[in-house]
Amino acid sequence: MDLTGKKVSVIGAGKSGMAAAELLCRKGAKVLVSEFGSIRAEDLLRLKEMPLSMEQGGHSERVYDADFCVVSPGIPPSAKVVVTMEEKGIPLYSEIEIASRFCKAKIIGVTGTDGKTTVSTLLHRLCEEDGLRRGYRAFSVGNIGVPFSSMVLEMNVGDVAVVELSSYQLERSPTFRPDVAVMTNITPDHLGRYGGELSCYAAAKFRIYANQGREDTLVYNQDDPLLKEHFVDDAERFAFRIIPFGMEPFSGTRRDSPVVFLEGERVVVRTLNGDETVVVTSDFFKNSFRGRHNISNVLAVVAVARAMGIDDEVVRRVLREFKGVEHRQEYVMTINGVDWVNDSKATNINAMRTALEALPGTAVLLAGGRDKGNDYASIAGIIRKKVSLLIALGESQEKIVSAFKGIVPVKVADSLENAVVLAHDAARLGQSVLFSPGCASFDMFHNFEERGMKFKQCVHQLPQC
Repeated sequence: MDLTGKKVSVIGAGKSGMAAAELLCRKGAKVLVSEFGSIRAEDLLRLKEMPLSMEQGGHSERVYDADFCVVSPGIPPSAKVVVTMEEKGIPLYSEIEIASRFCKAKIIGVTGTDGKTTVSTLLHRLCEEDGLRRGYRAFSVGNIGVPFSSMVLEMNVGDVAVVELSSYQLERSPTFRPDVAVMTNITPDHLGRYGGELSCYAAAKFRIYANQGREDTLVYNQDDPLLKEHFVDDAERFAFRIIPFGMEPFSGTRRDSPVVFLEGERVVVRTLNGDETVVVTSDFFKNSFRGRHNISNVLAVVAVARAMGIDDEVVRRVLREFKGVEHRQEYVMTINGVDWVNDSKATNINAMRTALEALPGTAVLLAGGRDKGNDYASIAGIIRKKVSLLIALGESQEKIVSAFKGIVPVKVADSLENAVVLAHDAARLGQSVLFSPGCASFDMFHNFEERGMKFKQCVHQLPQC
């Protein structure tokens, strides 16, 4: 991709926009960074050090004087600047697309509604460990927090890039092609962006394999009804190798591919040569890494290891040492016989349900934030079974109270600090306090990480006996 002298508009000066702008400059493009809002002071200083133009507080007509445009993932397709670009016939690409065109490393792409960060983190650690033995480096980039563009020029042939991918990042990636693609699941999320249609959201996710060929591999969760219907019923039409994984023993639909499943406590790989046990669940279950969903995550990782030719012993060693991912059912501490769990990353109700199912007993649940069109009735059963008290906070608290009043006791809190104190007073010996909002964080916090850190800070300030 020769960018020398090409005029490129970068729309949005967030993490991915900044990284894309720097990559494009290094490759000789004439870059304009255009931010509808305000550019942070520290980012302004960075931009002033680059050979580019910039604007903030709106998009001028200059953005349309471009050979192509890089659009930050948070900018919706309905934004006026995006619509006008399309009307003018200016190609629009994601930051992931641009970075991938300069990537010399093998790519493991991971997407799905839930589990993709845990799977990506495990795969990165797995490849790091394997790379020490086989002489390559592993990089963790994408939706996990480090833009692909910021690291891609450091990658060499033989290295491995583990790229976590949101549906937003996949939308404008017409040539992106991972060597191994992973799909953890697809459940309703971000539907406001997709006209309320799950099929449109799924179509964005399916872009992860759109350019894969015979040398590539797709790993998918056959326990997910949508994925199973999509891949199993017409498996022969896909040119790439397919490795399904699931929580029950099953046989594959194609003779060229192994399958990965759970049998009792054993994680098993089934091939034409028979069954092989890779690891048992007791080797990796810990306080912050437990529950059926995490077994499913491990199955995905084992499937990728097979696709990448990574030895089972390396898989076992990494799983034994893994302690989970921050803000994802993260064990914080025990106070007076009550476990406190930070699940701030739960930004949809499917993630909340998964966290409740993973708890060994009942819990005081802290939930709420900016609602994303949640159907709370769909989790009434698990709430009734697992929750002794629900504490609602944030913009969605009235909707939560209305949904669960009469099913479980419900209280409201005007702040996270207040919610933690109420939970401390209510929780009893042997219970857990679970902070699993089921909503976005933007009503009270910049992101789920800030929200989770605040929760942990509040917990550590509680009196202990």
